[in-house]
Amino acid sequence: EVTLDDKTNYKARILGYDRRNDMALIKIEPKAKLHFLKLGDSDPLQVGQKVLAIGNPFGLEGTLTVGVISSLNRSIQDENGSRLEDMVQTDAAINPGNSGGPLLDSHGDVIGINTAIYGPGGNIGIGFAIPINRAKTMLADYSSRGRVSRPYLGLTTSFLTADLAEALGLPAQTGLLVQAVEPGSAADQAGLRGADREVAIGNYVMAVGGDFIVALDGAPDTTRAALSRVLERKKAGDPVQLTIIRNRRRLEVKVTLGELPQRL
Repeated sequence: EVTLDDKTNYKARILGYDRRNDMALIKIEPKAKLHFLKLGDSDPLQVGQKVLAIGNPFGLEGTLTVGVISSLNRSIQDENGSRLEDMVQTDAAINPGNSGGPLLDSHGDVIGINTAIYGPGGNIGIGFAIPINRAKTMLADYSSRGRVSRPYLGLTTSFLTADLAEALGLPAQTGLLVQAVEPGSAADQAGLRGADREVAIGNYVMAVGGDFIVALDGAPDTTRAALSRVLERKKAGDPVQLTIIRNRRRLEVKVTLGELPQRL
């Protein structure tokens, strides 16, 4: 239990968290009625759409900035080295202190959670937000199970273009090359294999020899953002069908998803 505000002494407790997306679900216990924002829908977002960001940049409480959605489905690396997939990019000014604040559409509905900026220091017109539908899955988890339980596959991958795949002796198509499989994870229990050696391609060294994922639940979209979207639609215990290439053979592997470890 933590104190949210020294003035009001509101109390809150963490119900669960999703460390993959750097989010927590918090229950607030106010002493008085609180105003709240309506959660919108981030699926139909479009590039060029007007958005508004609210936060406390550099300690300036309640600052509102305006911009547009610059791009969708961005993949970035956070300050801890973890990858955040399928992010919303915006040119609305986001600075240190905005993280965790809402990204709103023109109706005032929350369509994202401001998360990161590009580059060191302050805003340069490239900020990122987690789509709100990803956060809403935590609410659905808690409502149906009484706890947050996020699905976990347990592998790391590298995206290959068709040209690069062909250069590595794989079918000339895009896909995800498995780099490592976490021992005891859902991927490990399903028999998926990670890299067993490294090769040099020009000035780049790549780990190879692992399974090459070419379809997710039958769909040929195999970017890391696509894998993230597939997982966000599922719960721990749900199956995911992976089509892989192993030793030049095409195999169908059914993986029963595990549960994301609940540790901060």
